[in-house]
Amino acid sequence: MSWIGGAGPHLDELRRRAVRVAAAAGIAAAFLLTCHAEPAPADLGWGPVVLYYPVPDPLDNMAAQITDAMRRALVPPDVQLIQTAPGQAFFSQVYIAALAGAVVAAPVAAREAAAFLGPALRAREIGAGRAVAAPAVGLFAAGCAFSYIVVVPFMLEFLYRYGDAAGLVTFLNVIDFVTFVLQFLLAFGISFQLPLAMYAATAAGMVPAAFWRRNARYAMLAIVVFGAAVTPDGSGITMWFIAGPMAGLYLAGIAATRRAEGRRRPGPTLKS
Repeated sequence: MSWIGGAGPHLDELRRRAVRVAAAAGIAAAFLLTCHAEPAPADLGWGPVVLYYPVPDPLDNMAAQITDAMRRALVPPDVQLIQTAPGQAFFSQVYIAALAGAVVAAPVAAREAAAFLGPALRAREIGAGRAVAAPAVGLFAAGCAFSYIVVVPFMLEFLYRYGDAAGLVTFLNVIDFVTFVLQFLLAFGISFQLPLAMYAATAAGMVPAAFWRRNARYAMLAIVVFGAAVTPDGSGITMWFIAGPMAGLYLAGIAATRRAEGRRRPGPTLKS
């Protein structure tokens, strides 16, 4: 049973690092649920701008402001956003604050994971992880922005046209709306990490670049199935808003893995 004693310090360290990540996420979520973003006009020398500063206001908090901004930007004009039970508006704000807290805590989680796993990794694996850390944040933000600006508005408009055609008045529950939007923000933010995951696996020497090219047809099939599974309708149209970008990201990942493998391959040596 000596392995139990050896694992004890590692478990304690893992617990401490997990607590730090959870604390960062909790602080960010609590901030959104207890503070209101107040606008303040200012002139920074290149023209008037509007800056925001936080003030305590648990009822009209930042999560509520985000919910209202999502309603104005995403809900079709003829659809009413409602709550059908007490507390639904509050829980929708909790969901938003939790997601924002997780995003804020992501760099902390990455740093803690790297520090915990660092002694067990080779230098090449550590270098591959560092190389993709900053692009991962950018791609996650790009995926969320693409989903928020292009995919979600189109899908809501497309799906609710069926109600208009039948002469129905459409009401949308706030919990359903928030979970629908957050689902796609997370799905696109994570799916946009695909080329980075491929690059990191090849740069670390775990998967050769030829593997991605050889299995491209199976990957495309899996991407289409995934797009069909996560979209809420069976029209076969909305799924391409997920499958199309992911297919392009997979092809970009193939190009990135070729570059990663080329960097790992030693150059020719000169004979004396």
